[in-house]
Amino acid sequence: MSAAPHAPLKGGQLAMGTLALSLAVFMNVLDSSIANVSIPAISGNLGVSPQQGTWVITSFAVANAISVPLTGWLTTRFGQVRLFMSSILLFVISSWLCGMAPNIEMLIAARILQGAVAGPMIPLSQALLLGSYPPSKSSMALALWGMTTLVAPIMGPLLGGWISDNYSWPWIFYINIPVGLFTAWATWSIYRKRESHIKNLPIDKVGLFLLVIWVGSLQLMLDKGKELDWFNSGEIILLTVIAAIGFIYFVIWELGQDHPVVDLSLFKGRNFSAGVIAISIGYGLFFGSLVIMPLWLQTQLSYTATEAGKVMAPVGIFAILLSPIIGKILPKVDARRIASIAFMGFAVVFFLRAGFNTEVDTYSLLVPTLIQGAAMSMFFIPLTSIILSGQPPDKIPAASGLSNFVRIMCGGMGASIMTTLWDSRSSLHHAQLTEHTGSSFPAFMQSVQGLMSQGIPEQGAYAIIDRTISVQASTMAATDIFWMSAYMFLGLIGLVWLTKPKKSAVPVDAGGAH
Repeated sequence: MSAAPHAPLKGGQLAMGTLALSLAVFMNVLDSSIANVSIPAISGNLGVSPQQGTWVITSFAVANAISVPLTGWLTTRFGQVRLFMSSILLFVISSWLCGMAPNIEMLIAARILQGAVAGPMIPLSQALLLGSYPPSKSSMALALWGMTTLVAPIMGPLLGGWISDNYSWPWIFYINIPVGLFTAWATWSIYRKRESHIKNLPIDKVGLFLLVIWVGSLQLMLDKGKELDWFNSGEIILLTVIAAIGFIYFVIWELGQDHPVVDLSLFKGRNFSAGVIAISIGYGLFFGSLVIMPLWLQTQLSYTATEAGKVMAPVGIFAILLSPIIGKILPKVDARRIASIAFMGFAVVFFLRAGFNTEVDTYSLLVPTLIQGAAMSMFFIPLTSIILSGQPPDKIPAASGLSNFVRIMCGGMGASIMTTLWDSRSSLHHAQLTEHTGSSFPAFMQSVQGLMSQGIPEQGAYAIIDRTISVQASTMAATDIFWMSAYMFLGLIGLVWLTKPKKSAVPVDAGGAH
């Protein structure tokens, strides 16, 4: 039996609440990507190898992946507002501990805490924001929430690189402190009297243990696979087996529980299951390209980190401009139509990128990036609306937590799969191109002699040609991935039309702030 729903917020309180909740999401998502470009600075400063330094990213990702799906259960036990406030304050404390860490061990421990407490923040901010708006404005609430989740992953590397270059790496964590404290104050002053109903449910210890085992193993496998050469490593094989067995036992156990730690019964709903699969695969493809593009620009086309960031940054322009418009028209238009246009937009982006070559100019790089921003604004909002469509108020935090968990995991899988595929396709294309080298090929010998005539020694000429072949092979591999992504996005349109969203898109008391 849940408490009576609260009336929507109005005026200044609504504006302040929206700002506070959006800042919390921005700070959280930013922190998951900001450290990536700072690893060389952190490793050098703490006197460890870059490989050891990557544990700063892995530790956060593993802890975060485990805690996100627990949001629904934790909310029922402690209440939305208390849990959200605790997450923010502990996030601030862990950020301070990260910046103060004197060695890599302390930094990793602080990042584990930071990742764990960050988990419930995104789903809860979504639930609280939906509860702050009247039902007719729920799409606008989702649009404002979606803007922050779209922009933060792009801002993270740019901001992280700038801070590392101009200040010192601890400041990538210290910047969370003022933002977090303001968010905590604003949230408490507005939402403290809007607590959700609390039930003192028993703890599903076995389910929690199995969740930690399989999610932890899977996340470690994804993060360390490339570094350890995937299934040529006994460690990766062991992690995969543990993750697979742990997942099977977890599903069987959770489906038989009265009070499961993760409510898997949500997948019985057509809107939830098809919506989650569509948004997760789409996000995996998008996130994978977000990793591949800067890597290709920097390693093959000699762009600096800042230049590569500038090429990728405009993706946020249309995402920010169009999100409120999409939020406004969503109640009047079938969400499936908007999501279909988004997937067609992504397909166009990747078809354009599939035409890239080593001579690509800045204009050609920017056009698909701008289109991608427009597609992103039509991607998150309607699909989130479909996923939450028809869910009762008390299920919103659990539905949001579980859908975000699957999406985040697919993002990690997309990045791992795409970088591995890029490496293997690069090797294949390199081998095929080098079949046309050697003394029996006049064009090759002519190129060598042409370089030698410029005063370059024979070995140097061979090295230059090999580098040219490597760049060409890497570019061909990247375009292979872009072709594949384009066709997959077109295929996802069919999945969207398996859903049957309710007319109101989001339930009346959508936030569960009751």
